Amino acid sequence: VQLQASGGGLVQAGGSLRLSCAASGRAFSSSSMGWFRQAPGKEREFVAAISRNGGSTYYEDSVKGRFTISRDNAKNAVYLQMNSLKSEDTAVYYCAADLTSPTGRTAIQYDYWGQGTLVTVSS
Repeated sequence: VQLQASGGGLVQAGGSLRLSCAASGRAFSSSSMGWFRQAPGKEREFVAAISRNGGSTYYEDSVKGRFTISRDNAKNAVYLQMNSLKSEDTAVYYCAADLTSPTGRTAIQYDYWGQGTLVTVSS
Protein backbone atom coordinates (compact mmCIF):
# COMPACT_ATOMS: atom_id res chain seq x y z
CA VAL A 1 0.00 0.00 0.00
CA GLN A 2 1.37 3.39 -0.98
CA LEU A 3 -0.08 6.44 0.74
CA GLN A 4 -0.06 10.09 -0.27
CA ALA A 5 -1.32 12.65 2.23
CA SER A 6 -2.39 16.13 1.20
CA GLY A 7 -4.48 19.08 2.31
CA GLY A 8 -2.26 20.65 4.92
CA GLY A 9 -1.62 24.36 5.08
CA LEU A 10 -1.74 27.49 7.16
CA VAL A 11 -5.02 28.29 8.92
CA GLN A 12 -6.08 30.63 11.67
CA ALA A 13 -7.18 29.29 15.03
CA GLY A 14 -10.84 28.34 14.88
CA GLY A 15 -10.63 27.49 11.22
CA SER A 16 -10.96 24.19 9.38
CA LEU A 17 -8.92 21.97 7.10
CA ARG A 18 -9.63 18.68 5.41
CA LEU A 19 -6.76 16.27 4.98
CA SER A 20 -6.89 13.57 2.36
CA CYS A 21 -4.88 10.40 1.98
CA ALA A 22 -4.88 8.63 -1.36
CA ALA A 23 -3.94 4.97 -1.32
CA SER A 24 -2.78 2.68 -4.06
CA GLY A 25 -2.91 -1.07 -3.95
CA ARG A 26 -5.60 -3.67 -3.46
CA ALA A 27 -5.01 -3.94 0.26
CA PHE A 28 -6.63 -0.60 1.07
CA SER A 29 -10.12 -1.94 1.73
CA SER A 30 -8.58 -4.64 3.93
CA SER A 31 -6.69 -2.11 6.02
CA SER A 32 -7.76 -0.12 8.97
CA MET A 33 -6.49 3.43 8.57
CA GLY A 34 -5.15 5.96 10.97
CA TRP A 35 -3.96 9.52 11.22
CA PHE A 36 -1.03 10.46 13.42
CA ARG A 37 0.74 13.75 13.96
CA GLN A 38 4.14 14.90 15.08
CA ALA A 39 4.78 18.37 16.42
CA PRO A 40 8.32 19.84 16.50
CA GLY A 41 10.34 18.30 19.29
CA LYS A 42 7.61 15.83 20.18
CA GLU A 43 6.92 12.19 19.53
CA ARG A 44 4.46 11.03 16.93
CA GLU A 45 1.01 10.69 18.45
CA PHE A 46 -2.23 9.00 17.52
CA VAL A 47 -5.03 11.23 16.25
CA ALA A 48 -7.76 9.04 14.80
CA ALA A 49 -8.42 5.61 13.34
CA ILE A 50 -11.13 4.01 11.27
CA SER A 51 -11.97 0.36 10.71
CA ARG A 52 -11.88 -1.40 7.35
CA ASN A 53 -15.53 -0.80 6.54
CA GLY A 54 -15.71 2.58 8.27
CA GLY A 55 -18.09 1.32 10.90
CA SER A 56 -15.84 2.09 13.86
CA THR A 57 -13.83 5.20 14.58
CA TYR A 58 -11.54 6.21 17.44
CA TYR A 59 -10.10 9.55 18.42
CA GLU A 60 -7.46 10.93 20.69
CA ASP A 61 -9.17 12.79 23.52
CA SER A 62 -7.98 16.26 22.55
CA VAL A 63 -9.55 16.05 19.08
CA LYS A 64 -12.86 14.43 19.98
CA GLY A 65 -15.75 16.56 18.80
CA ARG A 66 -13.49 18.60 16.52
CA PHE A 67 -11.99 16.06 14.09
CA THR A 68 -13.79 13.47 11.98
CA ILE A 69 -12.14 10.57 10.19
CA SER A 70 -13.86 8.98 7.23
CA ARG A 71 -13.00 6.76 4.29
CA ASP A 72 -14.22 5.98 0.80
CA ASN A 73 -13.13 2.49 -0.19
CA ALA A 74 -14.38 3.01 -3.74
CA LYS A 75 -11.90 5.87 -4.09
CA ASN A 76 -9.14 4.30 -1.98
CA ALA A 77 -9.11 7.37 0.21
CA VAL A 78 -9.28 8.34 3.85
CA TYR A 79 -10.01 11.82 5.14
CA LEU A 80 -9.57 13.85 8.29
CA GLN A 81 -11.92 16.79 8.68
CA MET A 82 -10.47 19.15 11.25
CA ASN A 83 -12.66 21.90 12.71
CA SER A 84 -12.12 24.43 15.47
CA LEU A 85 -8.39 24.16 15.01
CA LYS A 86 -6.09 25.24 17.80
CA SER A 87 -2.46 26.27 17.81
CA GLU A 88 -1.61 23.00 19.56
CA ASP A 89 -2.87 21.11 16.50
CA THR A 90 0.15 22.38 14.58
CA ALA A 91 2.10 19.36 13.38
CA VAL A 92 2.98 17.18 10.45
CA TYR A 93 0.06 14.82 9.91
CA TYR A 94 0.62 11.30 8.62
CA CYS A 95 -1.81 8.74 7.33
CA ALA A 96 -1.06 5.09 7.90
CA ALA A 97 -2.43 1.68 6.98
CA ASP A 98 -2.76 -1.25 9.35
CA LEU A 99 -3.15 -4.62 7.64
CA THR A 100 -3.72 -6.69 10.75
CA SER A 101 -5.34 -4.80 13.65
CA PRO A 102 -9.04 -3.86 13.59
CA THR A 103 -8.21 -0.28 14.57
CA GLY A 104 -4.73 0.46 15.81
CA ARG A 105 -4.00 3.31 18.14
CA THR A 106 -0.26 2.96 18.36
CA ALA A 107 2.21 3.72 15.60
CA ILE A 108 3.94 0.37 15.88
CA GLN A 109 0.76 -1.41 14.74
CA TYR A 110 0.80 0.31 11.35
CA ASP A 111 2.49 -1.21 8.36
CA TYR A 112 2.56 1.59 5.79
CA TRP A 113 2.97 5.35 6.13
CA GLY A 114 2.45 8.35 3.93
CA GLN A 115 4.95 11.17 3.67
CA GLY A 116 3.10 13.62 5.91
CA THR A 117 1.44 16.97 5.33
CA LEU A 118 2.13 20.05 7.43
CA VAL A 119 -0.69 21.77 9.29
CA THR A 120 0.11 25.14 10.84
CA VAL A 121 -2.48 26.85 13.01
CA SER A 122 -1.79 30.49 13.79
CA SER A 123 -3.19 32.02 16.96
